[in-house]
Amino acid sequence: MKLARSKTPSFITDVPLIVDSKQEAQLLSRFETGRQLYNAVLNESVVRMELVRNSELYKAAKKVPKDQKKKRAEAFELARKACRYSEYELQAYATIVANKSKWIAQKIDSNTQQKIATRAFKASERVLFGLAKKVRYKVPSRFRSMEGKSNKQGIRWKDDCLVWGNLKLRAIIDPFNRVLQHGLASRVKYARVLWRELNGKRRWYAQLINEGLPYQKSDNYVSDGLIGLDLNISNIAYVGDNHAGLLPFAQGVPTFQREIGTLQRKMQRSLRISNPDNYESDSKGKKGRRTVVKKGKVKKGKRKWDKSKTYRKTAKKKRELERKKTAYAKTQNRSVVNKILRHGKHIKTENVSVKGWQKRYGKAIAAKSPGFVQSELKRKAEKAGGSFTKFSTQKTALSQTHLNGERIKKPLSQRVHVDKLTGETMHRDIFSAYLARFVNQCELSCEDAASQYPRSKPILIGAWERYSMTNCECSRRRRNPVTDPGRAVPNIAFER
Repeated sequence: MKLARSKTPSFITDVPLIVDSKQEAQLLSRFETGRQLYNAVLNESVVRMELVRNSELYKAAKKVPKDQKKKRAEAFELARKACRYSEYELQAYATIVANKSKWIAQKIDSNTQQKIATRAFKASERVLFGLAKKVRYKVPSRFRSMEGKSNKQGIRWKDDCLVWGNLKLRAIIDPFNRVLQHGLASRVKYARVLWRELNGKRRWYAQLINEGLPYQKSDNYVSDGLIGLDLNISNIAYVGDNHAGLLPFAQGVPTFQREIGTLQRKMQRSLRISNPDNYESDSKGKKGRRTVVKKGKVKKGKRKWDKSKTYRKTAKKKRELERKKTAYAKTQNRSVVNKILRHGKHIKTENVSVKGWQKRYGKAIAAKSPGFVQSELKRKAEKAGGSFTKFSTQKTALSQTHLNGERIKKPLSQRVHVDKLTGETMHRDIFSAYLARFVNQCELSCEDAASQYPRSKPILIGAWERYSMTNCECSRRRRNPVTDPGRAVPNIAFER
């Protein structure tokens, strides 16, 4: 009988490494070897996955009723075994490939080979389960990390250094960084080496997967209370037992819109100069009374693109601006998550479609990242022993419902709710978050909401007033760009 492996909580500690040019050359050589092995194993795993999907055993397993879980699982397991599609089989395949091509075995140890095979297997398994449409083969710029199986051999952390075969990489350790010191004092399960591009240069890091709980600051705590949420495109409203708020996403985050637009136009000019045959000829047209030259469109079909040094330099600058914007937005949104969890870890919210917002609003959603906030709230609440409950928007319709149970539609531009029962006004999102507290099994109890409204009214009004004051402050800053601190952005490398 196979016993289940015991699981312990884990957290990640990020440690920057000191890497000279000789060590970097060795690392890049090993990463290129690992990439080629990954692509080879991924190709084999896709072939075996297709064999499983098209086999008669798999088709028969799909017909087994879902209530017969044990029988259904055994049927799927039988289909996999028949096609040798399992993590263990693909690890054995990776070992065969590495040994036949001797240069792979010389550069990468057996433990790292097996982890690469596991990574490829899980990528193909996502396609089998319908969680992904296809697998992605790695190009050199997209293969950025490799890890070991344990901290005993292969890639491992030893004496405040990352050791990998004959490579010994020293770490930059800040003795006053409490987060880093907590991670170094905890037991290391296994280590990972990776690189990131910062300011156009490659920086190397060690990630230690530690056993235990991460370092917790004194102001970041989780309370045991009930929270009603209303997720919007640009902000999130929450109502707890004794506190409420309406917090904007990624507040004060610079968009770098002008700088990125300038770099994009420069990149386009460089591409047109280097690849004149890939574009149609220019044409003249009228814009009012003026005659303007319209640039030719890209010709259809696959084309070979020559990218100059100027283009590559400009692309690096653009990537750096986008990285800064993303890092700053993540920091601000994680602060929003922590503020909400201080007032409760049992969360109720509508099951909104963030993907639908992405299709409709595009880049505006990417800048604010409401989906990231929602997923972080769910992860942190459940990890703290709380719950994250979603309910149907069609059945509850919180933004349309009044305390007497009546539903009245209002346009998105109308941000104020005037209740039919009490006749009082309240911010639309805050009121929806308040109603979310009284939803049980997709049914809203308007009686409970109406009876507790007088007690909660001062809390809701206070949240609306704070939000209005914050909006006035932000609009004042926007009018005065000289004193706007949002333009000066710290060079954030990585935010945990």
